[in-house]
Amino acid sequence: MASNVASVSAVFTDPPFAQSLFNNPKWAWLWIITRWYVGYTWFTSGLGKLSNPAWTQTGEALKGFWERAVAIPEPPARPLIAFDWYLGFLQAMIDAQAYTWFAKLIFIGEILVGIALILGLFTGIAAFFGGFMNWNFMMAGTASINPVLFTLSILLMLAWKTAGWWGLDRFLLPALGTPWQPGKVFGQKLSE
Repeated sequence: MASNVASVSAVFTDPPFAQSLFNNPKWAWLWIITRWYVGYTWFTSGLGKLSNPAWTQTGEALKGFWERAVAIPEPPARPLIAFDWYLGFLQAMIDAQAYTWFAKLIFIGEILVGIALILGLFTGIAAFFGGFMNWNFMMAGTASINPVLFTLSILLMLAWKTAGWWGLDRFLLPALGTPWQPGKVFGQKLSE
């Protein structure tokens, strides 16, 4: 006896407000303010490090940050880093003296993310890398402005289609497209 199993499929959609907020260019004004704020914050942070030899030459500024992050205080105080695997990662970076080159990567990354967000250039990708830096700073025990920037970066990633509407993405996205939907440059078929 064969049993008939009803196939149930449901398509769930985003709430109308979320669809509009993240997909409709009428909200571009909100995303340009967000982009400029996050971009300016990253750009000025990286620019401030540019004139500091402890970031650009020796990496001593990053080494100090990492050493404070991995320090284990006397009980009952708790360490800054809550996850042993991340503490081990930072300790390995200190032991390998990776701060000498990683400090340069940080300030260059901050400047590039800032410029990309200000210009609306690959906004979703720039927001991802900015958010990734924020996540790492938070994992190392630094709150500061990082939770706010991380949250705004997530929102910019969700709004990637319209966050750069008033920026270079308005022209680049239709031209280049995405890996799953090539743009005019990569998707045009040759005339026969």
